[in-house]
Amino acid sequence: MKLTQNTVFITGGTSGIGRALAEAFHQRGNQVIIAGRRKALLDEITQANPGMDSVELDIGNPAQIKAVAEQVIARYPALNVVINNAGIMPFDNAGSGEHDDAAAVQLIDTNLLGPVRVSAAFVEHLKTQPEAYIINNSSVLAFIPLAVTALYSATKAAIHSYTLSQRFMLRETSVKVLEISPPWVDTDLIHRSGDERAMPLDEFIAETMDKLEGSRHEIIVDRIAALRSNPGPDEYALNEQFNLSMVENPIPVA
Repeated sequence: MKLTQNTVFITGGTSGIGRALAEAFHQRGNQVIIAGRRKALLDEITQANPGMDSVELDIGNPAQIKAVAEQVIARYPALNVVINNAGIMPFDNAGSGEHDDAAAVQLIDTNLLGPVRVSAAFVEHLKTQPEAYIINNSSVLAFIPLAVTALYSATKAAIHSYTLSQRFMLRETSVKVLEISPPWVDTDLIHRSGDERAMPLDEFIAETMDKLEGSRHEIIVDRIAALRSNPGPDEYALNEQFNLSMVENPIPVA
């Protein structure tokens, strides 16, 4: 993927990985449009990055997604990159009888149906571009789920699966489909703590941008490559070991 002279639309662009990706593309001379729910943050970021544009978007609102896509395409007819980054990460307990159905529906709307709807709203336009990209942000937890975020991990596994199908269906078009699968990155998605197990955000962005410039379909930083590899018959043992390590040293959430 070329990293310059693109017009990039990115959801969840007001914090964490989304903001950092937006600023990395902006610094390379791309036209970047960030989307998010909080206008004050959108304004703060665009003021800090002259030339960057923004649009308010609730990723859980299908009608608003369509309207925003039409607006962005009309304003930026050269748009050729859509990054599905918006996401939330609540904790849950798959072994408990307690279940917050409203929170579960919101999670699926945001993490799974959000990227599906955004892709659908832009894909016909992207097909008209000589070189276009849909980039879906999943997670290493798509491959090795974290038990205390069971439903979040499941939505990321679903995005990985959807990305494979989307890539196949667009194989004969100008639209390439890429997947970024982050490790635990030190952002405010859970709690920005400086925990040594979390990858510093600047290091993650630098390595991710380097790998985007290559020809990879999946963008996976080196530190989690082993977790992406198919563990075969040892899958359960690897998952159990991973989760036991998190039980012994839980993620700080407050």
